[in-house]
Amino acid sequence: MKGFFKTVAIVTVFSISEKFLGFIYRIYMSHTIGSEGVGLYQVALSVFAFLFTLISSGIPITVSRLMTKYKALKDQKKVNKIMTAGIILSLVFSIPVCLITLIFRNKLNFLFADQRCLNIFLILMPGLIFTSVYSVMRGIFWGNKDFLPYSIIELLEEVCMIVFGILLINNAVTVYQGAFRAGVAVLISYLFSFSLSIVVFIYRKSKLSNPISQFKPLIKSSTPVTVMRTVGTLSTSLVSFILPAKLMECGYSGAKAVSLFGSAVGQAVPLMFIPTSLISSFILVLVPEISEHYYKNEHQNLKNDVEKSVNFTLFLSCMFFPVFLVCGKELGVIIFNSHECGEFLTVASFLVVFIGLTNITTSILNSLGSENSVLFFYMISGVFMILCVWFLPKYLGIYSLVIGYLFTYGLTGVLNLILIYKKSIKKPKVLSALLYSIVFTIPTSIIGFMVEKIAIGILGNFFTVILTSILMCAFMLALYIGFNLIDLKTFKIFNRKHKKRKENFA
Repeated sequence: MKGFFKTVAIVTVFSISEKFLGFIYRIYMSHTIGSEGVGLYQVALSVFAFLFTLISSGIPITVSRLMTKYKALKDQKKVNKIMTAGIILSLVFSIPVCLITLIFRNKLNFLFADQRCLNIFLILMPGLIFTSVYSVMRGIFWGNKDFLPYSIIELLEEVCMIVFGILLINNAVTVYQGAFRAGVAVLISYLFSFSLSIVVFIYRKSKLSNPISQFKPLIKSSTPVTVMRTVGTLSTSLVSFILPAKLMECGYSGAKAVSLFGSAVGQAVPLMFIPTSLISSFILVLVPEISEHYYKNEHQNLKNDVEKSVNFTLFLSCMFFPVFLVCGKELGVIIFNSHECGEFLTVASFLVVFIGLTNITTSILNSLGSENSVLFFYMISGVFMILCVWFLPKYLGIYSLVIGYLFTYGLTGVLNLILIYKKSIKKPKVLSALLYSIVFTIPTSIIGFMVEKIAIGILGNFFTVILTSILMCAFMLALYIGFNLIDLKTFKIFNRKHKKRKENFA
């Protein structure tokens, strides 16, 4: 267990550094090319993400899970075969899609409500090949529990994108030109991470083997994950097309509609994913452990892993919910100079709990081989999201997204929890942690509103946000400690039914 936490700590340092740099870069983009430029960039990137998800998103996690399974069975030959199969399939799927898209680029105007997005999308397309292969390399690193090179490459990829992004965007004379150059920076970063991962793969003396026997199990296991993620990404891509168009039908100009979309999806939503980003390293290290315990029928260890992953996610997500609720408007202005971002963040703040819950439970279920069930949940939530942005904008405007996200993450998270409980031989106890966490946000938010109202006229926006956030987080932490839910010294979660027995919380 000591080695587990050491690995989590190392990966966390790199992950937080990467996310922090990306966050700073997004702020730079917002101040340089504005919400409209971020909107153009975000729309093009969402369509590109859909294609990537469609062709290869399920392969990396399936390669990782099957590698873990074969290692548990001590079959190294199959490990080598599944690695090779993953790399070949990523090339087989990505190269034709890239070529077809570039050849028929003049026929793709229908993909975007704002035609300026098309060229940004096209400049990203060669990166589809690079990032598809690199994603399989990530799966191989995960399967080998080789997290250090993965973490370093991820960080360096982010640095590469930021350096080239700043160099290219800095001299842009129009919003469109800035968004286009941001796309070029993404392409360069994909090429960089692809090249570096290949070098590491060779340096680690990883062996390739005849993959024919592994194509079928890889495709069979990865298809539900790919379809699931495709549904989610398709939903996002359709939203990026439908919502601006629906806003224009409501009387907004094209530029204003794109700006509102950029403020919500390109600025506010990334803030709501901060807790998920912070726990990504924990999830990254834990998921192979969950797969290993599952295939070895180690039910008690599996129960412990599920509990500590879900409870830790709830704890961190509920720390951020009151901060976004109370200080959302100020954060939008301070960080992105956007009132629209701040207002959306405040209204949608409660979603941060469901976003975290859905991400961790989806990862757990994929590790348990329940891809088909998760796929079904995602398809249901995706349909609700599209219906929301199609019918609700005339009543709620940009806030129709909030209702859509509630279905996407709220419904999926709850269904995931129910399925995890049903599949577990030893039932994980997470319901009490969920209820306590939600209840704790109520007095925390009340205190936050009181402090903000008193301090805003004295300290101004920036220092009020800092003071209020610190006090709310401290109060939330005190509640966890006071109700014996967390021990700071050992960072272990208490089982309330057996108070003398502690289980690791993080």
